[in-house]
Amino acid sequence: MATDKELSDFLKSVEKRAFKRTAYTVRSDDAALDIVQDAMIKLAERYPERPAAELPLLFQRILFNATMDWFRREKVRGAVMQNLSDFEGADEASEFDLLDTLHALEGALGSEGVDDTVGRTQVLQAIEAEVAELPARQREAFLLRYLEEFDVSETAALMGCSEGSVKTHCSRAVRTLAEALRARGISP
Repeated sequence: MATDKELSDFLKSVEKRAFKRTAYTVRSDDAALDIVQDAMIKLAERYPERPAAELPLLFQRILFNATMDWFRREKVRGAVMQNLSDFEGADEASEFDLLDTLHALEGALGSEGVDDTVGRTQVLQAIEAEVAELPARQREAFLLRYLEEFDVSETAALMGCSEGSVKTHCSRAVRTLAEALRARGISP
């Protein structure tokens, strides 16, 4: 059974990533905030007896279900569902790893000038824009694998698909993102 502190620490550790991922999915910061808050409340109210080790997958499932509920409500209101996508290299020989690129940029923050800061901000905005353009399943797989850092089997369980599908979605997403970013002049 997770203690109140463990639950609180867990929710603090996932709130920003959950918000960002949900904002990519629903394309609305206000809706994403509501969805993430609802998921956190459901986790705290309905599953306080669960062990701390179960919280990450349980929260992701609650968040996924809350997001799907939002889409269903929006569909009834006439909204169109948006797609999610993944990330992959342009060719099999040279894989583009977005996280390596971001980590390299973060390492230089303390010594960068204004031009570097603006350039880094523009690169991050371009990456966010390209991630938002990915098909739904690819984006979902990509964000779960590379932002949330779930392994293939956990991602498959959360997405309700096979591990092979997760790998395919991620591969296609990375490839699509790498091509789009190279077209913008951004390289690893």
